[in-house]
Amino acid sequence: MAEERLRTREVDELIRAFLSVETPDDAWSLLVDLCTVREIQEMAQRLEVARLLAAGEHYTAIQESTGASATTISRVSKALNYGADGYRRTLDRLSGSEVDGGL
Repeated sequence: MAEERLRTREVDELIRAFLSVETPDDAWSLLVDLCTVREIQEMAQRLEVARLLAAGEHYTAIQESTGASATTISRVSKALNYGADGYRRTLDRLSGSEVDGGL
């Protein structure tokens, strides 16, 4: 299984690094150091696509509002429906909290 091959000591350390973040500024610093600008934009886009799909938006509307490709939308939809529930749990937490959009 792909998850078993991916779940290495290094990946577990990365997860621990994410969990150690205490402030939005620290999260931003870690993200900028770990990822390219494009990777950050793509992850943010996927999360927005997941939010829109969970809200019942149609693929065409999502493509128009986010610029995401049909392939990206399809992959996110597959993860929402058959994945590990990471998107759903995260979206639930974000919608249930007082998240400052401006950080």
